Amino acid sequence: MSVRVRFAPSPTGYLHIGGARTALFNWLYARHTGGTFILRVEDTDAARNSQEAVNVILDGLRWLGMDWDEGPLTADATGPSKGDRGPYFQSQRKENYARRVEALLSRGLAYEKDGAVRFRMTREPVLIRDLVVGDVTRALTDREEADPDFVIMRSDGSPVFHFVNVVDDLEMGITHVIRGEDHLSNTSKHVALFQAFGVEPPKYAHIPLILNADGSKMSKRDDGAALAYYTENGYAPEAVLNYLCLLGWSPKDGREVIPLKQLIADFDLPQILRHNARFDHEKLKWMNGEYLRAMPADRFYELSVHTLARAGVDTNRFPTAYVKAALDTCMGKLRILTELPAYGGFYFTDPVALDAEAKAALTPEARERLKKLRDAYAGLAEFSAANLEAALKETAKSLGVKNGVLVHPARFACTGRPSGPSLYHLMEVLGQDRVLARMDAALAV
Repeated sequence: MSVRVRFAPSPTGYLHIGGARTALFNWLYARHTGGTFILRVEDTDAARNSQEAVNVILDGLRWLGMDWDEGPLTADATGPSKGDRGPYFQSQRKENYARRVEALLSRGLAYEKDGAVRFRMTREPVLIRDLVVGDVTRALTDREEADPDFVIMRSDGSPVFHFVNVVDDLEMGITHVIRGEDHLSNTSKHVALFQAFGVEPPKYAHIPLILNADGSKMSKRDDGAALAYYTENGYAPEAVLNYLCLLGWSPKDGREVIPLKQLIADFDLPQILRHNARFDHEKLKWMNGEYLRAMPADRFYELSVHTLARAGVDTNRFPTAYVKAALDTCMGKLRILTELPAYGGFYFTDPVALDAEAKAALTPEARERLKKLRDAYAGLAEFSAANLEAALKETAKSLGVKNGVLVHPARFACTGRPSGPSLYHLMEVLGQDRVLARMDAALAV
């Protein structure tokens, strides 16, 4: 049996990090088994739907690198999926739902009441065989004993979530339903509907919830609850994908930083954990730093240029070789890319702004020493990091001071900050003209 799984989000205007994790688990399982991953947008609530909300979902999945395997051909063919296909939309499948409602009505398994159609729910306990939670028997509650039946089509003719969910899973041949544990309470209704249609339900795997670090439920108002937080705050998608995978799943060998190909090879349902996962932002920042440190230079350049542009720094004004040389000094120094404008933005800013700390450090005595260093640098025939270091040490020796006494004012003059990339390498990248001009500007303040 070929595995067929789906991710079925509602277009509510943002993609919750838990939804992204659900999509990822389905996608990884499909790729691990050689199966099919289907994207299906549950947009039957016309009042809440918009193309903008749908785009948030599609853009989020594309950012993480998840493609889907089926769906109608897109008009603009811009999607990442096979054959440039879009997702399925439930709003375009209304005839299917109407036909299935009629089938239940004709067999006495549903009935009309107050203009709505209600499903005649079984009065027997429903056994749910779950691949993560284990066997769960869902008996009728006291509230349900009097009337366990439930609406499958509203009086206005619109079908409800439970019904369309089952009909689509049935008609799309879904073999495994991998979704959050908060949906487990709905599953008895879904199993009963499958049985009413005379088919075996898919295999269920209800995955643990994602909680805040303090154990509270993650709401949409919490920082990091929406996937857009990570796209806008300097995270590499491959790092976010890796971290999401570890929220409720663990490889057999306990590794944490795992390349995508290895994630696909290792991911399987038996390794999904039973307990809820807690989102640790510091751990994600650490993992993101590991990915930034190890990623190919061209990929780092691409992400960095986009990050600087969002911060208002235009790198297009500079030669490509200069931009790459500047970014090379920043590689391996960042945890998230939004640290880059403060860390290395000075390369692309003239003049450099000196804050109060920098001005305070440039005392009259420090200026005299900086002037000596500036003159030494002006006489260099080759403005290399090695020569810059040698010249600074020689100047410090002639002044009878430690190297650091010159390093700090030189750094302030060149960058406006007390810390950053290696001083000698950043000055080599800036070049002799810029370094001398920045030192002159600092001396003139």
